[in-house]
Amino acid sequence: MTCSQPGEPMIGGFATWRNVPITFDQSDTGSATVQVANYLRVSPNTSSSPLAPNIEIGLYAEKTGNTTHTYGPRWSEVTTSGGRTTAIKAGVNPNKPDKRNHTYMTVRQDSGNQWDVLYDFNKVGSTTKQLKVVGGSTNRIDVGLEVTGPKFVNVPSIANRMQFMTGNKVWQQVATGNVAKSVTLPVCSSSHKPPNCFTTKLTDSSKFTQWSVSKPRRETSAVSAAAALQPAPTRSADTTPAGVPATFNGVDQQTLQSCLENDPDNCLATVPGLSECVVTVRLCNAAALSVGGPSEDATTGTGVSAADIRAQAAAAFDVPSDTVALEPPAGPAALKAQPPHAASSSGSAWTVSSTSPTPGLQHTDRRYKGFTARYSARTGELLQACWGDLCDAS
Repeated sequence: MTCSQPGEPMIGGFATWRNVPITFDQSDTGSATVQVANYLRVSPNTSSSPLAPNIEIGLYAEKTGNTTHTYGPRWSEVTTSGGRTTAIKAGVNPNKPDKRNHTYMTVRQDSGNQWDVLYDFNKVGSTTKQLKVVGGSTNRIDVGLEVTGPKFVNVPSIANRMQFMTGNKVWQQVATGNVAKSVTLPVCSSSHKPPNCFTTKLTDSSKFTQWSVSKPRRETSAVSAAAALQPAPTRSADTTPAGVPATFNGVDQQTLQSCLENDPDNCLATVPGLSECVVTVRLCNAAALSVGGPSEDATTGTGVSAADIRAQAAAAFDVPSDTVALEPPAGPAALKAQPPHAASSSGSAWTVSSTSPTPGLQHTDRRYKGFTARYSARTGELLQACWGDLCDAS
């Protein structure tokens, strides 16, 4: 991960990368948690603790069975007393590794201390328990790749590009001198071979430009490794999708779609009306307003057993499995009547809870009292979760 302290009040964070194909070994990994998170994390006020309240939004993939896994975006809010997370279902193909560019953003609200969360330039949620923004080096913005169970997963190179919003609502790149790097696995080399290594590269001059990182599963030739680092081919976006207006909330939609495909880190500066929209209306991308289609697994999934959901939740929240209570979906008939993309509805989700102390979904020593989570009955995808006091706020 990279950790950046802009050195001035920060009221927004932005990152973009492509939906790369993350793959998992098709084998039994027992009760081990095997997952990948590529995220943007904004900590508005770290003066009280390095583990201060923060907002995280990113791409998450998790192995749920021998041959199944979930894939898609979600956002989280973490405080000193708890946390909550929600899967993002809006947008164009959010659950498909189609190498499409997506954008991740959080912007402080005009009044108060809370922040809105945006995916592909549309608002998908708001925080409830963030601290006041103060000046100096107390604001932090991170971009990172976190891998649990690295020997079972392959992550191709992800090129992360990031910016922050200053107190006067101007988007800027972070100065290189304000960026630190943390890499906890060795760099891949002849002496440190996959799967227990990362490849990383910070592209910069005086400003943070791009943080590229991968976690290979197996050794590859120099030729294939170089090919994997090449950017995805650009796609034509000469016209807006059918039914989308030419201008939406002041934003030129044709220019926006072209920019999302080919130059997303500059969209805020080059797309007419976009910068103004994201700090006021926060619904700026007409093509991404509809609910996304089903994930790859959802099109073939046959349902997840109670035992699998119990084990998955116990491992994710680090609690004994015998403390986990399950509330089943409405029933097989109701489940079959649901289209795959309706997995978040009450009739097609397992509700899981425990009162045992848990770190939530964060990998820290801090513990909170209990959690509640909802998982898709078809795919095992985590749909929503809360832990500690934020279960009362969700």
